[in-house]
Formats: sequence, structure tokens, C-alpha cells
Amino acid sequence: MAKPNTKPQILLTNDDGINAPGIAALYNAICDIGDCTVVAPAKECSASGHSITINKPIRVEKVNNGLPEAGWAIGGTPADCIKFAVKKILKKKPDLIISGINQGSNTAVNTIYSGTVAGASEGGLMNIPSFAISIAAYDYRNFSAAEEVAQIIAHKLLNNELPDYTFLNVNVPPVPKDKIAGIRITHQGKTRYNEIFDEHVDSSGGKAFWLRGEKILLEHSDDSDEIAVSNNFVAVTPLQHDLTDYQTLEHLHKWDFAWNNKP
Repeated sequence: MAKPNTKPQILLTNDDGINAPGIAALYNAICDIGDCTVVAPAKECSASGHSITINKPIRVEKVNNGLPEAGWAIGGTPADCIKFAVKKILKKKPDLIISGINQGSNTAVNTIYSGTVAGASEGGLMNIPSFAISIAAYDYRNFSAAEEVAQIIAHKLLNNELPDYTFLNVNVPPVPKDKIAGIRITHQGKTRYNEIFDEHVDSSGGKAFWLRGEKILLEHSDDSDEIAVSNNFVAVTPLQHDLTDYQTLEHLHKWDFAWNNKP
């Protein structure tokens, strides 16, 4: 939590790349709240999940992407951006990390694959108040509702404390502000994809495949992020890094895992 009478230090990242319109919209929405630093991937890293770069050097460049303050372009993933920013760019830990504004839904199973969510997740691992924010459509270009939501969530996190090592995933419906039904606290919904690999033949006769998927809804709870957004609610989902399924843990204790290593 930011100290009283000091301007909070806010770190911004995304997975759409430093030149994406969403991060510029986020900066413009948040810059009056605190001192903002943009550290984002040099290129789009959608669906990169929480991957980090360990098999090649990370290149860093200061770039002017049309914002009042130049940002840092990182040749890596959103998680790389947060690690590098905190360790090498910023003089102290930020008071808040925001990842977005992403174009495309990061509800339900998409949460696992999302580079946007990973940016906030990395902040959570550092126990820094963090949230990811996405508009639940790839082709929706009106950021005004998401900007206002980002301001609301930023103020809440700067003035309230989350439990340690947790973070928020925020999804905004792709509708004008006057069509948003409200803000709903949700759980991660249950979906899966029927995945399809479309086959193509290149000019040399070689085969190549493009992955696409048809989303399948596995639950219809009003308190799931997927359903909330479909009903024009902003979905705010608290997340953690412990992936243990505690119900199955108890179930496995009933199994016989006796180890017999005798010759």
C-alpha cells in the first residue's frame, strides 16, 4: 500500500506489445493516479502464459510509443518484463502493477494461457498489489469503460490490502459504459476448447497448421467470470498461485500408495 502523502509508483505491462493501443489507453487512464512506468514486450506475446526467457539473452530498449514518458521494450514475455522492471529499471518496488488493457477475453480456461494475466501473476509472486485487465473481445476498440474500471480497481488496491501473494483478474464486457450492468466478484469459470488444426500447404509443398478452437461452456453459474461478462458485468476474480486441488488431495489420501522396494 502506498505511503500517505506520496504519489504511488505504478508499473504497467501487457502481452499485446508496447505499441498496442490498450497499454496507451491504460497509461492515459492511470497517469493521474501515480507515477507510471511502462515496461512491456517488444512484440506481441499473446497466449505466452507465465513463461520466462532463460535460453537466450533479453534485449532491452527505451522507446517512445507516443506517451509522455518513453517506455521500455523488453525482448521477452510479460513475466520477464515485471522481473526486469523491478530488479533493473525501478529504484524501488512499485506500489501497484497493472497488466493490460488486453484485447480479448481472459476468463475461464483462457486465464491459464494468458500473458496478460501472467504479468499480474508475477507481481503477485512478488507480493505487490497487482491486477490484469482485459476487454472480452478481440475486435472491440472502445477503451473508455475499461479505462474507468482500471481507475476504480487501482484506487481500491492502493487503499485496501489483498491477502499476501494474491492478485486480481478483471474482465470488462465489450459494450459502452452505459450498457455495463455493474461490477461482480466472480470465480474462474469452467470452459474448454474443441481444438482444431487447420492444414495448409506452403509454396514449397510443405504442410503447416494453424490452431483455432471452439469454446465449450462447462458451467452456467452467474458468479463465474465467463457468465458475468456475457451478462455485461465486469468480472473481478481473485487468483492465487497454489494450484493444489485440496478436494482431490483428500481423495488421494484414501488410495494405497504403499511403496514396496524389496528385492
